Amino acid sequence: MAPSYWATVNQLSNHQPTAGPPVRRSAHAMPDSVSEFNAFRSRMNDIILNAGNLTINRFFALDHRCYEPGALGTKTKEMLGLVSSLVLRCDDCVTYHVLRCHEEGTTREEFLEIFSVGLVVGGSIVIPHLRRAMARLEELDLAP
Repeated sequence: MAPSYWATVNQLSNHQPTAGPPVRRSAHAMPDSVSEFNAFRSRMNDIILNAGNLTINRFFALDHRCYEPGALGTKTKEMLGLVSSLVLRCDDCVTYHVLRCHEEGTTREEFLEIFSVGLVVGGSIVIPHLRRAMARLEELDLAP
């Protein structure tokens, strides 16, 4: 059986606490912090993009351009991305779009409506991802 995504992530990042036994994460565990998420994402994106695969690089560029302002503003597009990520149950995507929505000035009330839409569209299976989205939002709200 192939290792879980987060097991692979943890092996790649060699993340271990400074004291105590090794930490074992479940397949549904989140990175410990937003800063760890950002560091891992940045490092892996650099490795992926520097591999030089034209198709992958073009897709990454398309993904970036999709969120640029047009008929819809960036904030609205990020909100749509967050709803889609909840429904698709992609925790990395949820974290990324929570961060981006927060950077775009999304209010707590707007986040709760975004979460409501994702829950209604995706159903109860979205609840664990909604919990993690709320945990990320709490982390951002408590940041200095």
